[in-house]
Amino acid sequence: MSRMPKERMDKALEQLKTISGEDFAKVKGLANIVRPLRSVLFKTPDDYGMTGWNDLVIPSDDGIPLEAWYIPAKGGKSDKLVIFNHALPMCRAGFPGHLGEPWSLYDGVEIDFVIQYKHLTDAGYNVLTYDIRNHGNSSAANGGLSGIGQWEWRDCVGVKKYVDSHPTLSKMKVALYSQCMGGNSQYHAIHRRSELFANVRCMVSPMVVSMAAIYDAFSELQGVRQYQELIDLELLKMGAFVAAEMTPHLWAASVTMPVLMVQVLKDAWTRNPEDAQKTFDLLGSKEKELFWIEGTTKRFKDGYNHFGRHPENVLRFLAKHMQ
Repeated sequence: MSRMPKERMDKALEQLKTISGEDFAKVKGLANIVRPLRSVLFKTPDDYGMTGWNDLVIPSDDGIPLEAWYIPAKGGKSDKLVIFNHALPMCRAGFPGHLGEPWSLYDGVEIDFVIQYKHLTDAGYNVLTYDIRNHGNSSAANGGLSGIGQWEWRDCVGVKKYVDSHPTLSKMKVALYSQCMGGNSQYHAIHRRSELFANVRCMVSPMVVSMAAIYDAFSELQGVRQYQELIDLELLKMGAFVAAEMTPHLWAASVTMPVLMVQVLKDAWTRNPEDAQKTFDLLGSKEKELFWIEGTTKRFKDGYNHFGRHPENVLRFLAKHMQ
């Protein structure tokens, strides 16, 4: 399949002849979303009194070093493991928008994943969490670009291979907590290496999204919605993937484990609940739940922080499937 069909390429080339300099700068800025800003590790498990945790370096399936934390369950005697990953442009600590620029240019809010690890460890789960390539403290790869799952699936594979080869972790029951770009990556990894994930009990899948939905919403806000083909051309010129390639829809049918999907219903970042609904409908899972966060439009403030503030739904789901 052509990455960018001829009619879209021709339209993009025509748009290049007439677009204003101001609008072209907006188009290039939108394409640059896939050049992730690195988030700093502004918290550690120490901030919530978790003990016995340690730093790890785990090789991705293509050898990229991934920085990680292993945090044991409270009491230290659990046989249950949650592998936790993150969204773009975050890290295993979360997102430091409250620290000001450059992060506040995305959204000036704190996203706290460390309190979410506290909920998990208090409930009896060990946690393995890692920075995806080009994020946090993990190594650079692929020209510093994100494929929104098209390269990052190798990180999911590398972490699962590490677990399976570990003398202790390999004996544990495993669940996944895979969100947004990390969720897209996990779906792709399962598609590529289904046998590796066959023993996973379940997956919590918050905020997975197609980049086409992001680009449609953001370009409308900036008054350049008519330039979707030109955004794709700029992505190709960067060495990245076009919007239609960066979607969980391509891999969702390969996901057959029980899934809890969590989405903001009126998400201002997508303005398109149909995108999430389509992902959910495409999942190959016999047991699946879709929980809509209502009463907000804020993806960062209320979407990614939802588990931290309201842990009961995720903990219920995990308890059901991790017996």
